[in-house]
Amino acid sequence: MKTKFKTILIALAGLFLVFAIVVFSKYFTNNTKNVSKELYVEIPTGSNYNKVLEIISPYLTNINDFKFIASICSYDKHINPGRFLFKKGLSSFGLVSTLKRNMPVNLTFNNQERLENLCVRISSQIEPDTTKLLSVFRDSLFLKQNGFTRDNVIAMFIPNSYEFYWNVSAEKFRDKMLKEYQNFWTLERLMKAKKLGLSPVEVMTLASIVNKETVKKDERPKVAKVYLNRLALGMPLQADPTIIYAVKLRDNDFDQIIKRVLYGDLNINSPYNTYVNIGLPPGPIAMPDITAIDAVLTPDSNDYIYFCASVERFGYHEFASTYEQHQVNAKKYSDWLNVLGTKR
Repeated sequence: MKTKFKTILIALAGLFLVFAIVVFSKYFTNNTKNVSKELYVEIPTGSNYNKVLEIISPYLTNINDFKFIASICSYDKHINPGRFLFKKGLSSFGLVSTLKRNMPVNLTFNNQERLENLCVRISSQIEPDTTKLLSVFRDSLFLKQNGFTRDNVIAMFIPNSYEFYWNVSAEKFRDKMLKEYQNFWTLERLMKAKKLGLSPVEVMTLASIVNKETVKKDERPKVAKVYLNRLALGMPLQADPTIIYAVKLRDNDFDQIIKRVLYGDLNINSPYNTYVNIGLPPGPIAMPDITAIDAVLTPDSNDYIYFCASVERFGYHEFASTYEQHQVNAKKYSDWLNVLGTKR
């Protein structure tokens, strides 16, 4: 009797071992395909189980094995939206575990000229689309409560890298950007702006011009001071980058490349024409980086009123305190452009 019972136990153990091997081979070995090394899979907000299967099926060797494990782990009843990292060689169990771990996005943006361009850039990195982002940034109540307008709300965005979950809502994204803006404007920066007689938005607006005028970070405090000198004298800023912005805005074409401002452009009817209008334009003409912002807040000490591109030090400018000297510098630059054949 004992021998027979022992035989039954051995047989059952053997069957269990065979079952365990089958289960392991089906559910704990590679169930991926079309994954060279790793890739991110995005599950939209509101997705049901069938939608998830539709999204991930191109990357599964055996979808039924996945569905079996998903059912055991109750994943089919608890779907998580977000961005998930699929790695080559993941088993069905590993895939289900992966779909429970939402991976953050390291979101970056800079150098955007308009809110529209910025929203396109952002929407390529998180779930909310361009239309939704524009809507929340231009919400009239939000603008009024935080001292922005449709023309200057882009001043709220400090170019940097930020961590978000892919499925963050447009409202939460906007509120996080507002908080980052408020944190950036420390008491020290606010006091510097007040000393200049400028609001934070006005600093950002002037910094956007400085940012466009020169890529040389060591020259930005000097350029900033020139514009501050002009503001103090009640002179027009006469900033070519604002004319370029006005032309692009008029043409509704921000992809065009304008290397040379023509005399005819200086009469363009636009609030961004700083040759005609006194003071700052309605808002930033691009997103200034932090070096340009701090250049405005901590400008150079000089009495320069004029500057133009240098033909001897590429990327830098020649500065002048008198119009006569500026005319000499400007003619050199104009002659140089003519030699190059640059018409626009």
